[in-house]
Amino acid sequence: MIFAAGTGARLRPYTDYMPKALAPVGGRPMLLRVADKLVAAGASRIVVNVHHHAGKLRGFVERLKVPGVEFVVSDESGQLLDTGGGLKKASGLFRGGGPAILYNADVLCDIDLGAMLSAHQASGALVTLAVSRRDSSRYFLWDGSGRLRGWENRSTRERILCGGAHVGPLTPRAFSGIHVISPRLSDKISETGVFSILDVYLRLAGSEPVRCFEHDHRYWADIGSPEKLHRAEALFREHPEKFSPGREGGWAG
Repeated sequence: MIFAAGTGARLRPYTDYMPKALAPVGGRPMLLRVADKLVAAGASRIVVNVHHHAGKLRGFVERLKVPGVEFVVSDESGQLLDTGGGLKKASGLFRGGGPAILYNADVLCDIDLGAMLSAHQASGALVTLAVSRRDSSRYFLWDGSGRLRGWENRSTRERILCGGAHVGPLTPRAFSGIHVISPRLSDKISETGVFSILDVYLRLAGSEPVRCFEHDHRYWADIGSPEKLHRAEALFREHPEKFSPGREGGWAG
């Protein structure tokens, strides 16, 4: 699933007339860059949620054609549901009994999704979160085994610990906007309406294995603002081989 419904308020003026997911990096819309990675990892069905400029994004998605891959729209045009509500609404569109990859449409990353999937399945985790050692104000906190134990905001000094006190040091890592979820997660989401899936993970982490998969922070960028979009473009120009999984040009629409 590609999370593409956000309003992109910080990316104005671009998002005054286009959805953030269609902002180009290296001459290619970010939605396609993310889809490239998912297809290269073996995805046969890709769900895209839409809200901001929903008609433009829906039309773009419905015109996409690649052999063996089905694109499906989850329509949130009536109400933006955040990542948790969006996932819950779209869950009926998933197919098969295996894990699913969730990927933010505004993230440029060279992460090896195949390796992440393999690590997720080998660990038996309910959820696996991609993380890195980049600077951030907000971090997930992990124990020595790579299991989620908490979250902190260093700007506000807010801290959440999962399942009570934990003995031993906790390692902070920044979340990269990429997750792998097991099918059994769906039955454990009791939240309704508009909510973040990250809050669900923190609630469940006290009793369920939520694990991390670390990747190289040097090849990660988001496009959340004009300045960040420019940095993502510069990163792509410097390392184009890191962000081209081999499907570019293979789309029809």
